[in-house]
Amino acid sequence: MATAVLIVRARLNNLSDRRKFDDWYRTEHLPSALRAFRAQRAWRCWSRTNPLVHLALYEFPSVEEAEAILDSEALAGQIAEFDHFWGTEVTRTREIVEVAEELSAAAH
Repeated sequence: MATAVLIVRARLNNLSDRRKFDDWYRTEHLPSALRAFRAQRAWRCWSRTNPLVHLALYEFPSVEEAEAILDSEALAGQIAEFDHFWGTEVTRTREIVEVAEELSAAAH
């Protein structure tokens, strides 16, 4: 079974929303999504190439578990919460990636 990651790419329409978005995602949305998805771990990043782009990543023990989230009530609930706070001010895409290989610097 291969590890999988759900990647949610969000793009803010206005850079002035970044601080508010960052605070909300850090304190509310990421912890809530981690619990709702029952993911192994979650982390998030801001793009250094485009300051409007935010990525949230959720790790699952299998591709099947990650793919099941896409049609789940857990995701529907998270989408509803997100839309309630951000409406059309932030656009999002979702993608499942399968980990093909993982290396550790300590092991080499």
